[in-house]
Amino acid sequence: MRIEVVAEAFPLARTFTISRGSRTEARVLTVTAARGGVAGRGECVPYARYGETMEGVAEAIRAVPAEVTRARLQELLPAGAARNALDCALWDWEAKRAGRRVWELAGLPRPGPEVTAYTLSLDTPEAMRAQAAENAGRPLLKVKLGGEGDMARLEAVREGAPRARIVVDANEGWSAAEYAALAPALVRLGVAMVEQPLPAGRDEALGEMARPLPVCADESCHDRASLPGLAGKYDIVNVKLDKTGGLTEALALRDAARAAGFGVMVGCMVGTSLAMAPAVLVAQGAAVVDLDGPLLLARDRAHGLVYDEAGVHPATPELWG
Repeated sequence: MRIEVVAEAFPLARTFTISRGSRTEARVLTVTAARGGVAGRGECVPYARYGETMEGVAEAIRAVPAEVTRARLQELLPAGAARNALDCALWDWEAKRAGRRVWELAGLPRPGPEVTAYTLSLDTPEAMRAQAAENAGRPLLKVKLGGEGDMARLEAVREGAPRARIVVDANEGWSAAEYAALAPALVRLGVAMVEQPLPAGRDEALGEMARPLPVCADESCHDRASLPGLAGKYDIVNVKLDKTGGLTEALALRDAARAAGFGVMVGCMVGTSLAMAPAVLVAQGAAVVDLDGPLLLARDRAHGLVYDEAGVHPATPELWG
């Protein structure tokens, strides 16, 4: 297998801000795995929160031996961005070689569109009200919080989009005391779910306090090994391919989470349609889908995913799978 890694940057339509900082472009690694005249592609977004860099992830991918298979890959690389891009590229290669779709090879039902959240970037209450009003017709809004003035921000979003379903993401930005104080207000404003309110590794308090609305583990959940530590603290787990290390583990995590009694959310980093395409397969029937990366870009890849009133549609073979 010939493996190539290319760093690419896709400008965002507007500055995207969460509790950990801002960005103006999506920096991704595109991996191509080719053999026998057939090439498959995958994409990952190295994430500094997990100690990843563009250079380090690219180096890890290039170090994988040429005789790699998907099964062997699970042993060669840990869960994370490097394994994700290569795992998805190998799935794409296998599908193209077989002349079938990935969902068929994986034994999955034919996928359909899924309603996805649209993310509102962390900003001033006035700016977030404007973002909400601009997107008030969307069925699901995801609101980035995690700083001083969050209550004013959320009130402003609800004013801007009075009928939208809302979920909030604190990105580990609250203390236990802050979340306990905010939770009743989240319920009052009709928030359907809160994502990662406390820092991963310091979230024991969630098991000791009332959870008046569902709590979703994001930074606290990476792969199946994470699940035992989440019991009693979280109701939902956020499956992201850049955390699980690819489609192979994402499907396994989804099924294991459901078997353990967790709800499933399928999310993404800020990437292109190539990164979202395999995640759409995982997202089938999920409680919450957050695959809006391409909607945040000023420019997407050719043959990008289709987004319409039905949601995000599965990829065409020209893009992936």
